[in-house]
Amino acid sequence: MNGNNCRRRAFALAGTLAVLSPASAAWSQTAPPFAQLLNQTRDSPRVTVLDAEVARARGLAEQARARPNPSINIYAENFAGDLTRNARNQEQTTFQIDQPIELGGKRSARIAAGEAGVAAAQARNREGRLAYATDLARAYAGAEIADRRIALAEDEVEEATADLKVARALVGAGKEARLRQVQAETELNTLQAELETARAQKTVALARLSALAGVATPFTGVSESLLDRLNARPVTGPLDPMQATTVRVAEAEREAAARAVTVQQRLALPNITAQLGVRQLRVASGPAVVAGVSVPLPIFDRNRGNIAAARADLQGAEARAAVARLDAETGTRAALALVAAADNRAIAAERSMATAEEGYRLARIAYEAGKSPLIELLAARHNLGTARGVILDAAIARLDARANLARLSGLTITGEAVQ
Repeated sequence: MNGNNCRRRAFALAGTLAVLSPASAAWSQTAPPFAQLLNQTRDSPRVTVLDAEVARARGLAEQARARPNPSINIYAENFAGDLTRNARNQEQTTFQIDQPIELGGKRSARIAAGEAGVAAAQARNREGRLAYATDLARAYAGAEIADRRIALAEDEVEEATADLKVARALVGAGKEARLRQVQAETELNTLQAELETARAQKTVALARLSALAGVATPFTGVSESLLDRLNARPVTGPLDPMQATTVRVAEAEREAAARAVTVQQRLALPNITAQLGVRQLRVASGPAVVAGVSVPLPIFDRNRGNIAAARADLQGAEARAAVARLDAETGTRAALALVAAADNRAIAAERSMATAEEGYRLARIAYEAGKSPLIELLAARHNLGTARGVILDAAIARLDARANLARLSGLTITGEAVQ
């Protein structure tokens, strides 16, 4: 019955040890408080992938600023021929530089597209960090939930053991049939199997938390209770649906797609190549300056296919942005409703728990006094176990609702802003 208080003291002690003794984590591998753990996972693989995408976009934006390289040409004419006709006297050597010149604002369009790509990558990065923080919070709470399920199973095993002792005593006194003792033993064996399952689930939950945190050695427990923090008012920012990260990502990608259309349209305009060189004549006393301009004729390739593809990408991005806005508006209303519903569910579960505890207490008193059969005691204990599970399920629902609400607000479940 006092399992919750014991767990709270254990969480507090583990948190104190994790803060006061950094070396303790090396041997206990207890996960630190959630905010600290999230801060320590800046180099985890999932976060590194997000940062790599931003670095890639910045590299492309930097490359977009580059101008075309010039080319150097050297021509030699009449350097071999018939000496009797003075062919070599006509020898000419030309040193020439060709510089492509972009027309129609191609470079400025590329730069704008590169900057839009960086903005889109940064928006995706923030959305990914929020998703990671939410997943880490759920995994952190999952380890705590698994631990609480073990505690509930242990309480039920303890109660079933006590009931079995009473049944054996009554059977020995001839007040109960041997069948009642067998029923109590079967119930105890079933609960012991459920306890082992709960312990295995805790191992899985801790392994998942360790993997998300990028820790090689699995954690053995958590030092903070996220479920106990749900009694406080949810920490959220302004719930403007249009400020949701999903909307910002969709808008940034739509802007990047629009810039890509402009780039492809500018590429349809031909560039010119300016030519400037020096020609040395064998029979002349000095060099001659040569110049020219090369202009391609856009007869066959007008970049129409790339323009059409870019416009299609833009159309898709605009549709995704519209969907994101609608989903954000619906998601915000749903998140607020789910938080309220989860809170009400938790209150109702507490009431059911109080009723089930009283029912089990009265059923046990009646059974020990020989005034009620064993079946009623087993039913009362089953109702108590169900009520305990309902309370834990309500806490899980509250956690999910608060996590979704915090994500829409751009915060972690503990109220930290994600940049």
